[in-house]
Amino acid sequence: MSTKKNNYIDFHCHSAMKPYGKSYNYSTIVRNNPYRNRSNSIWKYNPPSLADKLINYIINLTKFSQANFTSLAKGGVTIICISLYPIEKWFFVNKIKNEFIRDIASNFATGVGKKRVDAVQAMQNYFEDLEREYDFYKQLDGKIIQLPEGKFRYKLVKNYKEIETIKLKDTNKIETICVVLSIEGLHVLNQSIDKKPKEVEFLANLKKIKNWDQPPFFVAVAHHFWNHLCGHAESFTKLVKKKVDQSEGLNTGFTPLGITIVNELLSKKNGKRILIDLKHMSIASRIDYYKLIEDNTSYKDMPLVVSHGAANGQQSFTNKKQVGSQVATKLNPVDINFFNEEIISIAKSKGIFGLQLDERRVANKETLKNTKHSLSRSKIMHYRSELLWNQIQHILEVLDRAGLFAWDCLVIGSDYDGIIDPLNGFWTTEELPFLADFLERHAFNYMKTASLNIKKNNIPADEIIARIMSTNGLQFLKANFK
Repeated sequence: MSTKKNNYIDFHCHSAMKPYGKSYNYSTIVRNNPYRNRSNSIWKYNPPSLADKLINYIINLTKFSQANFTSLAKGGVTIICISLYPIEKWFFVNKIKNEFIRDIASNFATGVGKKRVDAVQAMQNYFEDLEREYDFYKQLDGKIIQLPEGKFRYKLVKNYKEIETIKLKDTNKIETICVVLSIEGLHVLNQSIDKKPKEVEFLANLKKIKNWDQPPFFVAVAHHFWNHLCGHAESFTKLVKKKVDQSEGLNTGFTPLGITIVNELLSKKNGKRILIDLKHMSIASRIDYYKLIEDNTSYKDMPLVVSHGAANGQQSFTNKKQVGSQVATKLNPVDINFFNEEIISIAKSKGIFGLQLDERRVANKETLKNTKHSLSRSKIMHYRSELLWNQIQHILEVLDRAGLFAWDCLVIGSDYDGIIDPLNGFWTTEELPFLADFLERHAFNYMKTASLNIKKNNIPADEIIARIMSTNGLQFLKANFK
C-alpha cells in the first residue's frame, strides 16, 4: 500500500483531542511530546486492538486514536483541516449522578483521560482552552519525525500559497502534512461560561482569532450545546442521548449576538474572511443563515461549506419525503443531515460537502440492520463502504436531476477522533487507501449501467474517487483559502 502518491485530503478531523487530553496526565499539561511513543504526542500510533473493535461494534464507542499523525502519514493524507474543539463541559456534567461513575463513563466515551474530564467539568473559560489546543499544534510545527515509512513532519499553513510552496520544496526524503485550522463550535468565544454572555468579550476573542498566525479557514457556529449564538440540531444517539441533555437551545435559530458574530467572521475589513461551516446548525439556524447571505450582496459569491456531513434523502425543510435517488430511503432522515435542496445550493455556490465516515449518520437503522456481515475483512470493507457509496450515489442523482455537474463538490470530512462510530473496517485514517479502492469498485459497478441526464457526469470511476479523495479539496482550497 503506497502512502506517498495518494495526496489525500481530509476536511475534518480531531487529531489533537486524545493526546491533548492525555497531556493532563503529565506534570506539564498541554505538552505535545516529540517522543512519539508517549500518550501526549500527536504522533502516538494507537491502532485499534480486537477488543477495541468489539467495543466499538457492540456499543459504538471509539476509544482508540483514528487521526494521529502517524496514521495520517501511513494513510497518505497530505492535507488536513484539523478541528480545534474545546470539549463542552455539559458533555461531562450530565444525568449520571455518581461522580466517579460519571468520570469513568466520560473518559471511556472519549478516550481523553480522567484528569482532562475533571478539567473540563471545572472549566470556566473556553477561549483559554482553545488557545491551549492551538498552542499544542504549534509546539511540533515543522518538527521532523522518523517513522518506519520515512521522515515526516506537519506544517501549519495560513493560505493555499503556503501549501504550494511546501509541496514544491518537499523531497523524497521528507513528507509534509499541511495543516489547515478550523474550529467546531463558537462556544469557544465564551470566557465566562456560567455567566451571561458579553458581546464585548465574544468580539474581542474573535478579533484575537482573526489575528492568529494561522487563522481558521472555516468555523462551525453550532456544536452539541447551546452557545448563545444559534440553535443546534440533535446530535447524540443511543447511550449518549440517554445521559446527556441537549435540550437548551435545541432547534432554535440565530440570536442577535450570533448574527453579529457571523457578520464579523465574514467581514474582510477586520482580517481575512472566515467561512461558515453549516454542520450542527438546527434547521431554524440554517434558514436564518441562508437568508443572511442572500440579503447581503457582499456575500453573493461565497461558497457554502459542510466540513463533515451526510445527506438525509429528504427533499426540503418543508417536504420531508425521501426522494431524489434510487437510494434515498436508505439514508438517515435526521435534521442534522442535509436536505436535497441544501445540497443543490451547496453545489451552485461552488461550495464543498465533506462526506462523514460515521455509520450513525450515513445510513438509517434499517439499512444498518440489513447490511451483510462477514468474518472476511475484504467483505466487511465491501459491505460497509457501500453505506458511504449510497451517500455519493444519492448526491450524484440529486445534482444530476437538477442539471448540475456533481463531481466537484464532494470531499472526505471523516470526523475521525471526533467521538464517531466509524465505518467498520475503516477504523482510522490508515485505512483511507482501502476506502478509496472499495469506493472505486462501487463507482465502477454503478457507472456501468448509470442513466444520467448530464453528459459531463459520466466520468470514469477512478476519476470520481480521485476527485473525492484529493482533487476537489485541492481546487476548493486553491479558490478560497487565501
